[in-house]
Amino acid sequence: MLKIQNQMRIRLESRSVNEGFARQAVAAFLSQLDPTMEELNDIKTVVSEAVTNAIVHGYRDRLGYITVSVRLFEGRTVEIKVRDQGCGIADIEQARQPMFTTGDDTRSGMGFTIMESFTDRLRVRSSPGHGTLVTLTKTLAGRREGSV
Repeated sequence: MLKIQNQMRIRLESRSVNEGFARQAVAAFLSQLDPTMEELNDIKTVVSEAVTNAIVHGYRDRLGYITVSVRLFEGRTVEIKVRDQGCGIADIEQARQPMFTTGDDTRSGMGFTIMESFTDRLRVRSSPGHGTLVTLTKTLAGRREGSV
């Protein structure tokens, strides 16, 4: 079991303007690990995707709350959880398929695929009518000697 080095949690209303704040807050918190720009961009992308999914699909046309929590473990492992109490996902396997969306035609259906490709592990737990918990885990490689 890895030891927790630090952690944070924020709770936001499910307004689209809050997605950028969640992304920046997580990035600022992770700066203590001195991640590479690529690692930081990957994390910002997955946070954006997970929070946007909660806003667009979880709450659809109503407001609710999204909780974003981050735990930093020894060995530079980062765990990010994005939780909503929205409508939930009836079929997680279907929802994780590339190009599947419950949104309108402006949605690509690539959110879970993107999250999976930029992390080491993606776990989705959901219950219809009770919400969704997305857990993203990534171990940061860190900077090599002499790199900027």
